[in-house]
Amino acid sequence: MLAMLIGGRAVTGEASFEVVNPATEAVIANVPDCSAENLNEAVAAAQAALPAWSATPIEARRQLLLDCADLLVANIDELARLLVLEQGKPLPKATRELMGSAAWLRYTATLDLPVEIIRDDEMVRVELRHKPIGVVGAIVPWNYPVISAVGKFAPAMLAGNTVVLKPSPYTPLATLRLGELLRERIPAGVLNIVSGGDELGRRLTAHPGIQKLSLTGSVAAGRSVAAAAAHELKRITLELGGNDAAIVLGDVDVKKVAQKVFTAAFENSGQVCTAIKRVYVHDSIHDAFVAELVALATAARVGDGMAEGIDYGPINNHAQFSRVLGLIDSAKSEGGTVLCGGTRIGDTGYFIAPAIVTGLPDSARLVAEEQFGPALPVLRFSDIDDAVARANDSPLGLGGSVWSADATRAAEIADRLVCGTSWVNAHLMIVPQAPISGQKLSGIGAENGVAGLQAFTRLQTRIVPKS
Repeated sequence: MLAMLIGGRAVTGEASFEVVNPATEAVIANVPDCSAENLNEAVAAAQAALPAWSATPIEARRQLLLDCADLLVANIDELARLLVLEQGKPLPKATRELMGSAAWLRYTATLDLPVEIIRDDEMVRVELRHKPIGVVGAIVPWNYPVISAVGKFAPAMLAGNTVVLKPSPYTPLATLRLGELLRERIPAGVLNIVSGGDELGRRLTAHPGIQKLSLTGSVAAGRSVAAAAAHELKRITLELGGNDAAIVLGDVDVKKVAQKVFTAAFENSGQVCTAIKRVYVHDSIHDAFVAELVALATAARVGDGMAEGIDYGPINNHAQFSRVLGLIDSAKSEGGTVLCGGTRIGDTGYFIAPAIVTGLPDSARLVAEEQFGPALPVLRFSDIDDAVARANDSPLGLGGSVWSADATRAAEIADRLVCGTSWVNAHLMIVPQAPISGQKLSGIGAENGVAGLQAFTRLQTRIVPKS
């Protein structure tokens, strides 16, 4: 059994839970189910490690992140296999996630938290300093479990905090194994990894020893975390759901842009927070654009991520599998036409054939809700102001994109989208330097880049009179 990482020790605890392979529906492992006592030990270990770690020079913290990246890459084959078995994505894409995780560690190691001089004259010197917050509680999703974990613990640790990290109960294996590999390198208590379900998440969120919470998850989960954090005014960063809209103007190269839109919608079987979830296409090219999307969907190879030549794996878990199928069924009853896909593939595993759906009103569930699966609604527009208004008519605001042969015009339109990230002739292009932030119900705060690092700090103003 894989072990939790608590205070530099491998801990299996007294209880366990099962992890299921979404491609086979078979139990592939039992992992520790963190008890209240185990969590208390993890938080206490993080508290005990905090003074020495926060006093460690940032150069040494940087080197630790580089060492972590090297260890990850040295064990990438084992970690990638675990990631495929628990998450479902094809092996090459699991390897890509892990290589991205190493790149994230190395990029984070280049960042700095310099003292900012606000004023320095004959009267006074005013400095702004970024200090560690304390013990960070990090809650990680199941769609990209390893890179999401790295995206939280790397900047938190670089800033001088200690961390208690909880992976999703659907995908704990690669993260727990990474913790085992890092155990001999990271000082005891600086990074703790505990596994469990929703109850553990509630305990971690409410724990009085946690000063900062970072969650990537659903809007419902974000509301729960925010409510629990309010009592003690814990600092929070919430990266929540998205219902990203793409607006495609009539002057595009239909074949080229349809390919890019399809990729950005169906990557990881649609299980990406910032994937395209609805696409508005100008009347003049709508039918031709839809025909290209249908051809791409029909040609997509869906199957077990361990098999060769697979483009897309299964939905990660049964609950989400049922929800996506339910949204596709509701689209049929709400006036939509499912042009291809939308049905279960085989009798075993959570596989859904990629679906392209047309004819829906904006009020339809598949348009108004985040599907987080392989089903894309395509909607017509003739007036760009109408398209922008419809794209913005959502309680979510994570990302959005505009596509046009005229990049300047596309940028002007993209500037009108109410979302944290707006792309021009691209979508789902995520780099570690670019902060991700949600508008409206899509989140609070930022991850990635300098802004993401600073989110793991508290500000301290130092004022030094000169007379």
